[in-house]
Amino acid sequence: MTTMTCAAGVDVGRDWLDVAVAPAGRAFRAPNAPGGLKLVTARLKRAGVARVVLESIGTYGTPLVRALAQAGFQVGVVDPRRVKALRLAEGRRAKTDRLDAALIARFALLMTDVARPLPSAEAMEIRALSTRRRQVVELAAAEKTRLKQALDEEIADSCRRLIAGLEAERARVEALLEMRLAADPANRRRAELLRTIPGVGPAVITTLLADLPELGTLDRRSVASLTGLAPHPDQSGTRTGRAHIGGGRSCVRTALYMAALSASRSDRGLKREYQALRDAGKPAKVALTAIARRLAVAANSMIKADQPWNHA
Repeated sequence: MTTMTCAAGVDVGRDWLDVAVAPAGRAFRAPNAPGGLKLVTARLKRAGVARVVLESIGTYGTPLVRALAQAGFQVGVVDPRRVKALRLAEGRRAKTDRLDAALIARFALLMTDVARPLPSAEAMEIRALSTRRRQVVELAAAEKTRLKQALDEEIADSCRRLIAGLEAERARVEALLEMRLAADPANRRRAELLRTIPGVGPAVITTLLADLPELGTLDRRSVASLTGLAPHPDQSGTRTGRAHIGGGRSCVRTALYMAALSASRSDRGLKREYQALRDAGKPAKVALTAIARRLAVAANSMIKADQPWNHA
């Protein structure tokens, strides 16, 4: 654990960046544009800031995150609920962009776990493509629902035309995503290893490579937490509630859950483990979540050791 003597917080908006420095209490505003990014990095360097924290809201802060990382700052992108909890702990009610920036700066000064290594620019671009793919799939699914509900042929024909266009765009984005992933020899090797895991198909492999680039560098607890598959206990006194999963990257959790469905039905997969959990009284979703967590941990270990799936 290191002691941070000067940290900054940024409240990110579409047009403006409100920046505050703690504990000095200084604050300033810059436009959320290339010139503003240069101004922010220059002023923070002059102020002796080492750690900068932003809330993980939307994509307006992505250019600033990249600029700060390139300038050598420790950058943290945190769940807004953590920052809100600090506001409640301090008993503050007032809320403006300037006050929010000061609150984030105090959070950055207090919390030592917020700054983590950021993915490369290439990895961030690949992740953006993966996000776009999911958006197009969701749009197509919504339009298919409307098609089922359409009463008039003109409306149904409009739905079919839009679905065809969305399917074509999905194929285009997927091809571009696969090409970007295949351009990296390390990713090609990771894909080969992941393909040996039962239940893990091309869609799951693409999601893991694009949205979990840290795979192979984590310990078992970290990978379970980052995928949102780590059980969180709920206990108080003599009461013991059910443990729940949550947080993490929902797209990765969904992909691993679908892989777990397939793996739990395969004799060469985790069918016996799944059945053992069911025989022990675990509900189906709990058992599948445990299998999904097992797949996440296994994938991480396999890539770290550069070894294919080996299930005795």
